[in-house]
Amino acid sequence: MTDLTKKPYNLTTEQIDFVQKKVASMTIDAKIGQLFFVIGQDEDTTNLKDFINKYQPGGIMYRPDKAQKLQHEIETIQKESEIPLFISANLEAGGNGLISEGTWFARPMQAAATNDPQSAYNLGDVSGYEAKQVGGNMSFSPIVDLDENFRNPIMNTRTFGSNEDTVTKMADAEINGLKNNNIIPVAKHFPGDGVDERDQHLLSSINSLSAEDWMESYGQIYHHLIENGLPSIMIAHIMQPAWERKLKPGIEDKDLRPATTSKLLINGLLRKVLKFNGLTITDATPMIGYNVIMPRSKALPTTINSGIDMILFNKNIDEDYQFIKDAVNDGTLSVERIDEAVTRIIATKVAQKVMDTNCKLLEPAPAKFDLKLAEHEKLAAEVARKSVTLVKDRDKILPITPQKYPRLRLVVLGDTDDGGFKEGGQVTAKFKKKLEALGFQVSVFDRQNLDFYEVFEGGLQDEKDKFDLALYIANVETASNQTTTRIDWIHLMAADAPWFMRSIPTVFVSMCNPYHLFDIPMVSTYINAYTGNDVTIDAVLRKLMGKEEFLGHSPVDPFCSRFETRL
Repeated sequence: MTDLTKKPYNLTTEQIDFVQKKVASMTIDAKIGQLFFVIGQDEDTTNLKDFINKYQPGGIMYRPDKAQKLQHEIETIQKESEIPLFISANLEAGGNGLISEGTWFARPMQAAATNDPQSAYNLGDVSGYEAKQVGGNMSFSPIVDLDENFRNPIMNTRTFGSNEDTVTKMADAEINGLKNNNIIPVAKHFPGDGVDERDQHLLSSINSLSAEDWMESYGQIYHHLIENGLPSIMIAHIMQPAWERKLKPGIEDKDLRPATTSKLLINGLLRKVLKFNGLTITDATPMIGYNVIMPRSKALPTTINSGIDMILFNKNIDEDYQFIKDAVNDGTLSVERIDEAVTRIIATKVAQKVMDTNCKLLEPAPAKFDLKLAEHEKLAAEVARKSVTLVKDRDKILPITPQKYPRLRLVVLGDTDDGGFKEGGQVTAKFKKKLEALGFQVSVFDRQNLDFYEVFEGGLQDEKDKFDLALYIANVETASNQTTTRIDWIHLMAADAPWFMRSIPTVFVSMCNPYHLFDIPMVSTYINAYTGNDVTIDAVLRKLMGKEEFLGHSPVDPFCSRFETRL
């Protein structure tokens, strides 16, 4: 059984007595409810009080919504619940992970590019403060994955980079920022994303490192965080075959499992080898990477039996609850194992000051709150100033000015919002307006109305007659449920590609993915900005015009280990 006297709980005798008595007094339905970390419910479509009384969930995760609305919804569910809930969100890049008008502060890689842990601390502090104003008490961050594979379509700028020391240093700082606001950090995605070039939203991806290499990288990060008292870890639909084989020699390939259904990786690697005593939560179980391993009716109880304590999200909620009840009734899932999980849940809520030993919510949202958006925007602007990275300027095109290059062709790539919970929206209008205010004549490349003469027969002089410099802005965001984050040129003759780059000055700026040189290696001038928020756009423009030096340090290899990208 879990030792509640040890980290990350460090509970007193009185608190342990409360936890044990509370668990013993609960009905099996109430215990099953605590296992579920459900999808945020909208009061416009759901009777929140009825929902809480019926399902008795242990936690609820929200997607971004208006602050006042969220504050009222969270207050309603907390008042109705006998046991206060974990209220979580993906506070990965700022308070905008929970609050739609919150601060989009910086993606983790941008914070790392400043080479200053204070940036990561501020990321956690700003995110945590804003979430706390509406009743949030948990963050599904920091992301402690390593960006080992530049083709990976989901991690990328969501990570602090490819170096385990940098990731550890930045994660420590972000955790301290979250804790400053009594927000519970949940490190993710164990056993580690960023090695495979595929997305666990679409399949069970694989961390293919050897057991030794894993321990020297991902294992080093988790060991450090666990030693420092990390309270919770999110478990991913990601396999780590080397460790399963090490822990069970002779295991057949067909029996290898993603961590969310692997007793070897959870009770073996995480709990026995790394000695993690705290709370474990799955990543979202509607993901395909979870549902294709075994029937969902079997997967859910297998998850709990593997040593994982909470199930994030549901498909059909009544069906999912019944799968757990059926497993208890047929003996597949023991009440003792459920009690162990619920003990960790309740103990974490006490240890992390979500509730006291009277089941009273300790920190409800303030009746009147101030998100401090202007103050947080200034902090975000400082991160932008220190992070934008000049990767190369072979032909010394920079700085650009209206006197030097009066006519700009602006080509924006990936400026779409097609789902996948993207953050950035569109930047075309913002860049055009700001460039024109600086004195440039800006013509935006029109992807919808192609000039077919230009595409098929236009020559170099035709282009020179139209513009003096081509400015490419890539806003190709990493997001869930997509296979690549590569440049996707217009399929008709790559009509938007800069075939003229050796004759007409061409500058390429990425507001997201730092690896676009892989697809445009011969471009002269390449800049990584990591985050497409307004303050970073402003920083990019100042640096392009020579008004501010480039200070960023790349947390990854932007050259993708290719010789031609350096030319």
